[in-house]
Amino acid sequence: MHSSVTDSAERLRQRRFLGILIAGPVPVAVATALLLPTSLGATAMLGTIFATFGAAWLMALIVAMTGRVRLLEPASLILGAIALSVLVAGAGGLASPALLAIAALPIEAWWLQRTSRAALFGATAALAVIPAQAIAAHMMGVPADAGGTAWLALLVYAAFLAPRLAVWQDEVRSAAQSATTRPLEEMIDAVVLSMSTSGEVMDASPQARRILGVAPELLLANGLFDRIHVADRVAYMCALADLRGGDERRSVEAKLRIPGSGEGSVAPDFRPFLIDMMRQPGADQPILMVVRTHDEMVDLREELAATAETAKSLEIAKSRFLAAVSHELRTPLNAIIGFSDMLQHEMFGAFQDPRQKEYVGLISESGHHLLSVVNAILDVSRIEAGSYPTSSEPFEFAEAVTMCHAMLKDQARARDVELTLDVAREIGEIDTDRRAVKQILINLVSNAIKFTPGSGSVVIGANRVGSRVHFWVSDTGIGMAEEELAQIGKPFTQIQNDYTKRFEGAGLGLSLVSGLVSLLQGTMSIESEPGNGTTVTVTLPVEKASPLRSKEGAGVVTLPQSTVREEADATYRKRA
Repeated sequence: MHSSVTDSAERLRQRRFLGILIAGPVPVAVATALLLPTSLGATAMLGTIFATFGAAWLMALIVAMTGRVRLLEPASLILGAIALSVLVAGAGGLASPALLAIAALPIEAWWLQRTSRAALFGATAALAVIPAQAIAAHMMGVPADAGGTAWLALLVYAAFLAPRLAVWQDEVRSAAQSATTRPLEEMIDAVVLSMSTSGEVMDASPQARRILGVAPELLLANGLFDRIHVADRVAYMCALADLRGGDERRSVEAKLRIPGSGEGSVAPDFRPFLIDMMRQPGADQPILMVVRTHDEMVDLREELAATAETAKSLEIAKSRFLAAVSHELRTPLNAIIGFSDMLQHEMFGAFQDPRQKEYVGLISESGHHLLSVVNAILDVSRIEAGSYPTSSEPFEFAEAVTMCHAMLKDQARARDVELTLDVAREIGEIDTDRRAVKQILINLVSNAIKFTPGSGSVVIGANRVGSRVHFWVSDTGIGMAEEELAQIGKPFTQIQNDYTKRFEGAGLGLSLVSGLVSLLQGTMSIESEPGNGTTVTVTLPVEKASPLRSKEGAGVVTLPQSTVREEADATYRKRA
């Protein structure tokens, strides 16, 4: 087909015309060989056959090279009428069965144009054969009696006509089916295709020319599959297999090759498309496919990835900023704390007024508090930035618990809170980061003491199971509701209620604990209930084990069943 023919109906009509021109000389040649040897002689017969082939195929070549059929269609009808006149005359004239062959002219004219007007022109040409055959008989001499061979020639034409009748029936069914799918094609901005069970595209909507940049005929058979990117063909074939297996619908994201759209570009380009597939039970083409552009979704994914990358960069920048600010704050804070401690101990003379010593003590206390906040911010920012240094070393876990108890027992005593130990004897020596473990214990115990009312208790417990150490801090404090647990562990977040408003804090304690636990590849869980206290359980892996060296006096504890279950990566749950 010539590339200038873009209309799908015109292309189909020219395809039928080319089929007539290419295959039509064959039955004419067979009839000539059967009917005219006695009338024309062998030389004239062969000349007639070659002339028929030459004229028909020359017109087919002109159509393929130019795409123009305006003058060739009536010329072919005239050529057919002349050929039939000669055949009827050579077969015996009007008395011969070969006269029935003139019905081929209206049949072929209708097949080409599919209009009643074309059939009328064909019938007119057929009627013109009747007087023309008399002229041809007079030129050839006395006609021969070819009754038997005339019927044979008619059977040859019928054999050529039968496959086209089957094609026509398929076209009628396809037209009826396309009439139902046409509203769908007009409603959506997509290419609608019908596919057989073997995976061959049988029909494609005209939108293929605008959306895919190709003629619909180029998508037929395996044309669509050939345009799918190699990396997406497996998913496409799997979706088709699922439909054959009984699934009703499937969707596939695939890149399709389209002609190069850039100025002066001839190289093909691949663009993303979404292919929706649906089964049509009982239809001749049981698979319906809708191919539409997928650029918006791809752009959204790219924007989402870019936004996530930007957020990650901003988070790292924030952590680095906090670390830099914290470093800058610690230097003057250390000077404030040092000078206030010197003044508080009256190293350079006594105070004249007792309030001076009180104020210096407040300065020292505030400096220490601010320094602890700055250190916590620095540690949290280091953990978030992935630059927190860790160093595993073997040490006695009981020593870390004892140090924490000694550091915070005065704070517990001042708040009238009982601080006790319940550590198993067999824990012995563990191999992990000593500083991180101590910091986890100090933060958990100080939080428990802060939020436990007077006459309450805080217990530090620990046990060892194989290569993992479990330790927990439980209190009889205010506890937390289920909705409050979701906020625990976020930096600068503190539970707000009538009790917690009386205490200062930056909300970094559990956030720092959560980060350290994750850094040590451990788990943390929280069980709490308003008014019934809180239990925070931490489980850390112990990579290296050593002979047990336990201290006397510590009791053996058993973890409650509800506490043994671990939550990975510092998640939380409410106690039943």
